[in-house]
Amino acid sequence: MEKKNTLKKNVASTASKSSLVHSDSDEILKRAKELGIPYLQDAPTIISETLNIISEDIAKQNKIVAFEASGANVKIAIIDPQNTNALNILRFISEKKKLEFDLYLVSEGVFQKMIEQYEGGAERAIEEAMDSLQMESIGDMNLPAGEEDDSKANDSLQSAPVTKLLSVVIRHAIDGKASDIHIEPYGAKEYRVRFRVDGVLYASLSIPKEVGRAVVSRIKILSNLKIDEKRKPQDGRFKIKEDGHSVDFRVSTLPVIDGEKVVLRLLDTGSKVIDLESMGLMGSGREILTRNIKEPFGIILMTGPTGSGKSTTLYACLDILNKEERNIITLEDPVEYSISGINQSQINPEIGYTFASGLRSILRQDPNVIMVGEIRDNETAELTIHAALTGHLVVSTLHTNSSIGAVPRLIDMGIEAFLLASSLRVVGAQRLVRRICSDCKEEVKISPAVSGYIHEQIDKMSKGEIEKYKLNLEDGVHMYKGKGCESCGNSGYKGRVAIFEALEIDKEMKEIISEHNGSETAVQEYANKQGMVTIKQDGVLKVLLGLTTLEEVERVTEGSKNVGGEMEDDKG
Repeated sequence: MEKKNTLKKNVASTASKSSLVHSDSDEILKRAKELGIPYLQDAPTIISETLNIISEDIAKQNKIVAFEASGANVKIAIIDPQNTNALNILRFISEKKKLEFDLYLVSEGVFQKMIEQYEGGAERAIEEAMDSLQMESIGDMNLPAGEEDDSKANDSLQSAPVTKLLSVVIRHAIDGKASDIHIEPYGAKEYRVRFRVDGVLYASLSIPKEVGRAVVSRIKILSNLKIDEKRKPQDGRFKIKEDGHSVDFRVSTLPVIDGEKVVLRLLDTGSKVIDLESMGLMGSGREILTRNIKEPFGIILMTGPTGSGKSTTLYACLDILNKEERNIITLEDPVEYSISGINQSQINPEIGYTFASGLRSILRQDPNVIMVGEIRDNETAELTIHAALTGHLVVSTLHTNSSIGAVPRLIDMGIEAFLLASSLRVVGAQRLVRRICSDCKEEVKISPAVSGYIHEQIDKMSKGEIEKYKLNLEDGVHMYKGKGCESCGNSGYKGRVAIFEALEIDKEMKEIISEHNGSETAVQEYANKQGMVTIKQDGVLKVLLGLTTLEEVERVTEGSKNVGGEMEDDKG
C-alpha cells in the first residue's frame, strides 16, 4: 500500500506540469528525476507471462507495459505518469491480481520495442501476409503449373504484410541478441523460424508454407539474389539501420527437400571490439598470446569451429596493436567489426579477389601487421608463411579441433616443416560456453563422480597456474548453476565466455616440428611436458570460478558424457 500512496503523491505533485517531451533522452531523464521515478533507457527482453499481465490492447491505448516480475512486485514501463486513466487502470489491475507496481519512465521508441514483443504482433503479421498472398494469387489461378507472372510475384513479395513479417522476425532477433536466424521448411505445410542465442538454437515461430516461401523470396530480393534460382545455393548480404547503427546480414540459401532454407548471420558492424579480459581469457594462455602479439614478425593462429569466437579474439589483439606507428591491414570475409585506424578489406571471390590474391596485393602496401580472415588453401598458407618470414606479423584463423592439430594440418597443406617452425609463434584454440546468469546464480551440490573428475583435472595443473586464475581452493571446490529467471529467459544462462588454450612455439618446439615433420604425437608430448593448460582444463577452472557449468564445457569439448550426465541427474 505504501507504494501506491507514494505513486499517488508523485502524480498529484506533478499534475500541473506540462506533458513529457519524448524526443530527447536527456529531457526524459531530467523529467524522471523531477518525478522521482527510474528511467528505463533500453527495451529489455520480456517473457510472455509478464507481458500478459496487461493485455496488448490496454497497453497500447494507455502507453503502459509490464516488463519484469518478481513475486507480487511488477515493474511497469509508462510514457506519461500524468495519464490519470493509465494510473487508474494500473490500480484496478493491482487490486484485482494482488500485485504491487513500480513505475519506470520510457521514451516512445523504447515503448514501441516493448509492445512489439507481444506474441500477437507476429501472429497478426502472418495473418496479414496470408490474406495478402491469397488476394494476389486470385488473378494467377489460370497460369499453367510452374509458371509465374514475374511482375505480379515481385509486387506480392514486396507487399507490406510480407515486409512487416520479416521486420518482426528481424526485430525479435536483434532484441533477443541472436547471432543467426534460420528460416527453413518444416514438414509439408509450414516453415519454422529459429534463432541462435548464445550458441544454442531456439524455435521462435512457425509460419504457413506459402508465407515462408514469400519471406525467403523477400530476403533474396534484399540480398540481390536470383529469386527464380531454387536449385543451387546462393550467398548474399544486405544492411539495415537499427537504433542509429548499421546491422549487416550475411545471407545463405540452400535447396532442401521441401523448399529452400535460409540462414541470416547478424553482424553488428558498429559494435565495440571486445577486449581479451571481457572475453574471459585468463592465466598462461592469455599471457602467451599478449606477449607474442607484440613481436615484430611471425604467425599467430586461432583455431576452432565456426562460431567459436576466433575472429573476435583476433580483433581484440588488433585493438591492442592499433597504434599510429603501425600499418595494420586486414583481409576479411566479411568485415565483422569496423575499427577506426585499421585498413579493412573485404574479399570478393566472384571477381577473383580472394585471400591469396589480396595477400599478394597488401604486401605491396607496406604493412606491419596483417590479418588474414582464414587460411583455406595451400596458396594462402604459403603466402602467409612468406609474409611472416619477410618481417610481418600475421594473424589468421584455421579450422582444426585443437591448437596442436594446426601443425600437421598446415604441413598437410604443403608447407615445409622447417619453414613452419621458423614462422609460427602461437597457436590458440577456442570455444564459447554460455555464462551462468548472475541474477539467478546458485550453488549446486556436487556428486562424487563429478568431484573426482574435477580433482583429476586440477591435479594436472601447477599451483602457480591456479593462482593466476585467482581461484581459492582451500575450502574445497564449489560449482554453480542458473536457476532461471526473467533476465535470462528462464534458461539459467546469459552471455558467453571463451575457454582457451595456447600452444607457444619455443626453441624446443621448433626443433620438434622440424625433426618430426610436425608429428601431432611428438608435439602433444612436449606440450604436456611443458604443462600447457588445455582448453578443457581452462573450462574446468572457469566452472570453479562460477562463470559457467560443467555441462557447457562438456558440450563444446570432447568430454566425458557420463560426467555431464551425472551432473544433470544431480541437478534434478
